[in-house]
Amino acid sequence: MWCGHRECGVFIGKYHGVEPSQPKRLVACAGTDTPTATVRALAVTLGISEWSTVGEDHLDAGTRSAPTRAPLQTVDRALSILLSYNPRRTDWGVVELADEFGLDKSAAQRLLATLARRGFLHADPITRRYRLGPVMWRMATMWERMGGMATLVRPVLATLAEETSRTAVFALADGAYVRAVAVVEGGSSPLRGDPMVGELYPAHAGATARAYFAFITPKEREILMYSRPLAQFNELTQQDSISIEHLMLDVAERGWAYSEGEYDRETRAVGAPVFVTGRPIGSVSIGELKRESSSEIRDHVNAVLRTAAGIGQLLSLRGTPPTKR
Repeated sequence: MWCGHRECGVFIGKYHGVEPSQPKRLVACAGTDTPTATVRALAVTLGISEWSTVGEDHLDAGTRSAPTRAPLQTVDRALSILLSYNPRRTDWGVVELADEFGLDKSAAQRLLATLARRGFLHADPITRRYRLGPVMWRMATMWERMGGMATLVRPVLATLAEETSRTAVFALADGAYVRAVAVVEGGSSPLRGDPMVGELYPAHAGATARAYFAFITPKEREILMYSRPLAQFNELTQQDSISIEHLMLDVAERGWAYSEGEYDRETRAVGAPVFVTGRPIGSVSIGELKRESSSEIRDHVNAVLRTAAGIGQLLSLRGTPPTKR
């Protein structure tokens, strides 16, 4: 009895009292990516009349062998397929997926079909291409509602708040605003008398929002910002679209944003964009009350940029792609 798994490549007959040199029945474990046709052809070549597959841990006749890597490899491949989707890769066909991941066509088809059956992918009945499915949306929504994002980034923000003695904020894009997802207070007193998590920062006022909106395209800004009247929070708030665009271009060139009193006249802030897979998703900023400033907040620009890059890497973590054959 022999395992047909191409990476396992070991005789397992000894677990069933069969001499490896005299295989009686060819066995391929369930986690193998060896095509059924290949197993059949190998059986014929070896002059074996019986061949079959067994469970992922080589279960046969109630006997368990030493564990193999095959099940983990299959899971890793399935996860790598899900992670391969991005704004430039929104769907896969069976043949191109097989070529990209070094799989045979039947293995690629089985992986895609299984993911679609569980709702992680959706198979278009006309094009026969696979897009992300509803389960991905449901899991992402549940993760955010349960505070997964805030829990993940809060330790990084805490380091920034301690290093700068300022309040640190991580905000995500939310239409014409950015929304505070996680906040860690720093300094001698809080910036607000009420909780800041969930607060919306308008695109045209303040470094927290500008640090994100300066890095989307001008066309996106036009749609999100300039198709409606812009609120004036005080005399320092810019409302002219041309002036705001100049500010956005300056921030994009410099790489970070600074504001003083445009949104909340009692505060100043420095912000930097957070990129995930090359696209801006939000910002990291530090803020302070003007009356309590003991040093120049812009002296901490590098710390803010470093934290923004760190959070971007944290949110961009991807599994190692499977080795191509």
